[in-house]
Amino acid sequence: MVEAPWLTIIGLGEDGPDSLPPASRAALESAEIVMGPPRHLGLLPDLGAQRVDWPVPFADGLPLLEGFRGRRVVVLASGDPFWFGAGSVIAARLDPHEWRALPGPSTFSLAAARLGWPLETTTCLGLHAAPLARLRPLLAPGQRALVLLRDGQAVADLAAYLVAEGFGDSRLTVLEALGGPRERITGGTAHTLHGTFAHPVAVAIEAAGTGAPLPRASGIADDFFDTDGQITKRPIRALALSALAPLPGQTLWDIGGGSGSIGIEWCLSHPSLAAISIEPRPDRAARIRANADRYGLDRLTVIEGTAPAALSDLPAPQAVFIGGGLSDALMQDLTQRLVPGTRLVAHAVTLESEALLTEWSARLGGDLMRVELAEATPLGTKRGWSPARPIVQWRVTL
Repeated sequence: MVEAPWLTIIGLGEDGPDSLPPASRAALESAEIVMGPPRHLGLLPDLGAQRVDWPVPFADGLPLLEGFRGRRVVVLASGDPFWFGAGSVIAARLDPHEWRALPGPSTFSLAAARLGWPLETTTCLGLHAAPLARLRPLLAPGQRALVLLRDGQAVADLAAYLVAEGFGDSRLTVLEALGGPRERITGGTAHTLHGTFAHPVAVAIEAAGTGAPLPRASGIADDFFDTDGQITKRPIRALALSALAPLPGQTLWDIGGGSGSIGIEWCLSHPSLAAISIEPRPDRAARIRANADRYGLDRLTVIEGTAPAALSDLPAPQAVFIGGGLSDALMQDLTQRLVPGTRLVAHAVTLESEALLTEWSARLGGDLMRVELAEATPLGTKRGWSPARPIVQWRVTL
């Protein structure tokens, strides 16, 4: 016989227990311990159960919760605990038979119901603890997003961020305490929105302005990156990303990160992708971090060091790009370190590195491609072609 879960995670709205379904009410009434943030606990009537405030920071509450194992425990969370909520973090600590969840309507669902927006075409983000820069890849005229914010002050921070990025004309709808007696909805633009707002708060964004949208195809413009000139230029970067072939959930090693453009574009192609950029120069490593921060990419890690020594103890990648530091020692190390099936893409500009790629391609196979590009530039009163240095690309699956 399967033992009943000792923990029930209940999604609670701003109206307290009034709209809870019977199963959630029954779990509350039979609980020995009810644990949650003080705001949630304050919405409940006297139930006779022991009340335990969930501490701050959130992680401190997990061992406290586990100490109640074996007793009838309810944890309160906002709305749907598994949509930018606490549910997944709690569930990850417990065995599946130990818990059950009874979700309520999420803030996103309530907001969509107020605005008439279709959730399936609206970006939904939880920015309680995440940087506002997570929005940057999504900002394009006409795009809609619903974001959860940490507190009322963050509304002003969001408006200022949109103005700074050139999207000050975006329409903002601030939704406070949805579903409860304190519900309030305020509209304006990022330029004009003023006032004091209270937690819990969400903001609906309809993007507008003159800011530059971030293209979704590989090979975004070079001026989206701060660089000292050490950057894989847009056309070559598009070819590199095509050869690297990002797949959901995978990790890239970007060896010789330069400005970080390869790793950043890799991460931008899907929210489940991660990258590790290995760069020996401290100034360039700092620049990579700054470029990644501009797009809210905490999924890109910068390792300050030289490959292959800096590769020790890194999580195994599914793809590797070598944009700098190519050497026979590096290739020897990678062929021994990387697991079969890893995709490797390397670029060569000098004759020496081109010869090295030719040698290794003869050993391991793969595809060699020579790329020669030229741009039209002024030539007297007319224009002529200015050729760039040719690039040799080697692509192989180990």
